[in-house]
Amino acid sequence: MRFAVLVAITLVAAAAPARAQDAAAGEKIFTQCRTCHQVGESAKNVAGPKLNGLFGRKAGSVEGYSYSAANKNSGITWDEATFAEYIKNPKAKIPGTKMVYAGLKDEQRIKDLIAYLKQFDAGGKKTAASQ
Repeated sequence: MRFAVLVAITLVAAAAPARAQDAAAGEKIFTQCRTCHQVGESAKNVAGPKLNGLFGRKAGSVEGYSYSAANKNSGITWDEATFAEYIKNPKAKIPGTKMVYAGLKDEQRIKDLIAYLKQFDAGGKKTAASQ
């Protein structure tokens, strides 16, 4: 009987839909990124480039930031899938990158971080769709 209950619980949990992206949760995750990156209207390049308008932007293209040759020459245009792969292990995605980060492995946390970053246009304003 216990086995049947355990199997039933497992099946229900497996069938539950994945949680959607959550920008508020992503903002909390971004606190670990703030040491090197900024977003928003007053964002500046610090140890890493500002991340306003990240999605759709070519890697290595933020004016005023000194990128590694590996990043500038990666040929990457950031989209959700590329960023998700990168943030899991930056040095594996772009060997030679200056980014010193072990990686974010949790899929949901990555989705939430993406939702947070997608709110900011190139000028750092939160887009109307995100408010």
